[in-house]
Amino acid sequence: MIADLDLGGVIIPGLLVLALASLAATTAAIRLLAYARLTRLFAYRPLVELAVFAILYGLLVQAASSIGLFQ
Repeated sequence: MIADLDLGGVIIPGLLVLALASLAATTAAIRLLAYARLTRLFAYRPLVELAVFAILYGLLVQAASSIGLFQ
């Protein structure tokens, strides 16, 4: 069973909450890479952003399932 978030009667899926958290973390990570000028090394920046999002989303889902958020 996937844990959902209830905000005043509006049910938000748990995976959507994790996706929004990983989107925020991706934005922070890409800005950190841009500040360090490491984005110049990438040939296609949108593909790197998608890969970072997928990695962070997978890590958040794995962490949430290991602490028992998803059962």
